[in-house]
Amino acid sequence: MDENNTGKATGLSSDPFIFFSVLTLVIVILFGALINIQMTGAILFFLQDFIVGNFSWLFSLTVTFLLLFSIWLACSRFAHVKLGGDNSKPDFSLTGWLSMLFSAGMGIGLVFFGVAEPVLHFVAPPVSEPETSAAAREAMRLSIFHWGLHAWAIYVVLGLALALSHFRFGEPLAIRSTLQPVLGDMTHRWPGKVIDMLAVLGTLFGLATSLGLGAAQINAGLSELFQTEISTNSQVLIIILITFFAIMSLVLGLDKGIRRLSEFNMVLAVLLLTFILILGPTAALLRGLPDHLGNYLQNLPGMSLSTHPFQSLDWQKAWTIFYWAWWLSWAPFVGTFIARISKGRTIREFVIGVLVAPTLMGLLWFGIFGGAALRHELLGGGGIAEIVEQNSALAIYALLAQFPLQQFTNLVAIILVAVFFITSSDSGSFVVDMLTSGGDPNPPVWQRIFWASMEGMLAIILLIIGGLGALQAGAISLGLPFCIIILVVCYALQKRLKDSIVPI
Repeated sequence: MDENNTGKATGLSSDPFIFFSVLTLVIVILFGALINIQMTGAILFFLQDFIVGNFSWLFSLTVTFLLLFSIWLACSRFAHVKLGGDNSKPDFSLTGWLSMLFSAGMGIGLVFFGVAEPVLHFVAPPVSEPETSAAAREAMRLSIFHWGLHAWAIYVVLGLALALSHFRFGEPLAIRSTLQPVLGDMTHRWPGKVIDMLAVLGTLFGLATSLGLGAAQINAGLSELFQTEISTNSQVLIIILITFFAIMSLVLGLDKGIRRLSEFNMVLAVLLLTFILILGPTAALLRGLPDHLGNYLQNLPGMSLSTHPFQSLDWQKAWTIFYWAWWLSWAPFVGTFIARISKGRTIREFVIGVLVAPTLMGLLWFGIFGGAALRHELLGGGGIAEIVEQNSALAIYALLAQFPLQQFTNLVAIILVAVFFITSSDSGSFVVDMLTSGGDPNPPVWQRIFWASMEGMLAIILLIIGGLGALQAGAISLGLPFCIIILVVCYALQKRLKDSIVPI
């Protein structure tokens, strides 16, 4: 494979069909929502209930299969194959690469749920007696499960298939390229373009969910610092401001904008994490990390296939199935972005980097933030759980209130959320630009600005329709088609590896 040919395949130039088709659908959704907000919300929640009620088993089986498939890729005879020519080198340092994939993939969500999820599971666990040490261990296990290996396996498969197609076989950096071994000549015709249209919609809805979470958390933090109102109007204003800064980052480009912001945020996150670790019960928190990891790995097979067939679907709808659908709806965005920044890495390096490193970071994040909150509930007088139950966006601030320098650390947390917010928006816009440009890895600046603005509008409309519940419902609704598409991608990927690559 000649590296210089990367990106020269048919379909790389701007694609008006995908651009205007997606634009039309988004406009229809936005205007339909504005004309009848109640009906739009009802449709979203109906789709969510229908999908969870009938396809929760498919989500569980799919993400478990993707994890096993990812492990197979790293251990297979193709593990040495590079994502690019045989002599290609990575475009980014290991630190920059890991920072970008983590910030784009889950940064803003971890800040929101790092305290909130363990505490909410502790108060209402699916199995254990609530608010006990057993409930605390179950809470940590479930939180790591939802943000761990299964979630990142989704990104591994799609990201690897995209990077291999683009950097080694010269296909456009578009979801349809991963299916070339299956679609053949139809890859760059309407069947392939329809898949890219679904990918763009999934990305937009997945990003809208994250933007809603980020706006709610920034609003809560500003309320703690300056007693500002917590309201939908405030969150709408926050989305507008953050979208503006995301556009500025997009104009600067991938290296000057997104990479630098991602590295800055990782430093800020580590500093806040270290602050909690040092000033908290340090020995107990560190002692908890191997316990959480062992508890997670020991129960991983059972959790992977658990569908709670003899219980109500309410818990799974709110947690596990929501997460699997959310990650699947995010897969086109995160997978495309990770592929774009991963040229020159081997399949094994890619799988280990994308699968293991963020999972360990998630373990550390939940172990320190979630662990500190749960210890306070069990041994320190409590009070955090009551705040989180009323408003989960206040979770991290409720924890920081138990430490010195509360005003300062609250400000740091707000900045952390805001910059994660920006990196999610700008990297997502970058991916939408690539997909609506037919797979161009360097889409025009005006188009980046346009789609960043559209993402903000969609997040605002969904927030007005039904708050975070509507955002979650939208993500779940678009997770189902990608649940099916990504299984076909697995087949196409192994076929491409088997038929086209000669292992050493």
